[in-house]
Amino acid sequence: MTVMDGSAQRAAARRAGLLADGALAAVLAAALPVVSYFAAHHQAGHRPFDAGAIALVAASAVALALRRRYPVAVLALIFGTTLAYFVLGYANGPIWLALLIAYYTAVTGGHRLAAAVAAVAGFAIFPWLDYLLRHRPAPSPAGLAGLAAWLLVVLGASEAVRVRRERAAAAARIRGEEARRRASEERLRMARDLHDSLGHYLSLISVQSGVALNLNQQLPEQARAALAAVKQASKDALGELRSALDILRQDGEPAPRAPAPGMARLGDLVSQVSAPGLEVRAETEGAVRPLPFGVEVAAYRIVQEALTNVARHAGPATATVRLTYGEQDLTVQVDDNGRGPAARPPRAVGTGITGMRERVAALGGELYAGPRPGGGFRVQARLPVNGTR
Repeated sequence: MTVMDGSAQRAAARRAGLLADGALAAVLAAALPVVSYFAAHHQAGHRPFDAGAIALVAASAVALALRRRYPVAVLALIFGTTLAYFVLGYANGPIWLALLIAYYTAVTGGHRLAAAVAAVAGFAIFPWLDYLLRHRPAPSPAGLAGLAAWLLVVLGASEAVRVRRERAAAAARIRGEEARRRASEERLRMARDLHDSLGHYLSLISVQSGVALNLNQQLPEQARAALAAVKQASKDALGELRSALDILRQDGEPAPRAPAPGMARLGDLVSQVSAPGLEVRAETEGAVRPLPFGVEVAAYRIVQEALTNVARHAGPATATVRLTYGEQDLTVQVDDNGRGPAARPPRAVGTGITGMRERVAALGGELYAGPRPGGGFRVQARLPVNGTR
């Protein structure tokens, strides 16, 4: 859908560009002959402005309608009509405008070689026509220097526009790729979370209902029918869940089979993050016990994100992960003695911490993320246990 939308947008942009070029060509085709006619009246010693001059000026203007589609061909055509105009001896006039627009279009379109050839040929031919064909004075060094300066100015401005357009296009492409990457990551995260949470509970329901049916052969028929319905419904729900995961996993990646992230995997996480210059220690207080699934996942993800930030921003440091099991909550605290994100601009801090806040808020808990006493950075989350499912 995104590809189709992008193609439609590009097609619409091309149509809009062609319409704009057609309008520009129509306006210039009507205006340039008139302006050229009046300009010729103030220049003696030139061929009278006749139908041939009108045709050449109008042809130069009309060719601009295709300047974006065929920039090199349009530049060559307008160069030829302009050269014919002055070889025939017509007075100097605004026919130059069409040639400048074609030259600008070629440069901004990336056809710099064609534009350079046109510029060098024009500089070598046009100033000398009156001298060679009509025995008039040769162009002065000042006049040639002025013409060269104008050509360089137009070339520089055109090149600046081209570079700016290419950078804007590259930035837009990077933003699009980043948006697609983020969307893909979010889609896969949703698939993993659905598999880990709903899949876990639905499988448990199916298994437990099957066990109840097998171990309680003397149950009343109504109770057995209810358990059988629960078992079948859980199987159907698992099937629907797999279908939803297949849709979310558009690249055909199979559903995750690794265990859900939880405190049991904290040691593996600490080992993965530890690196030269970064020491990570884990401490536990209180009676360790199984926690609700949502609390386990949230705690694991908070520690994971906090340690990721330490590895990215703290520099050489020591980090301590402290889990405190209370009667009503679990407190997760990650301290480091590095330089922390405070040394970075405030806007650079936030996406990971925002995700932590969302996880904690979903459980009704509290989060602190900021400088710690004595230096470094602290992430502390209190996750309620009671009432969490």
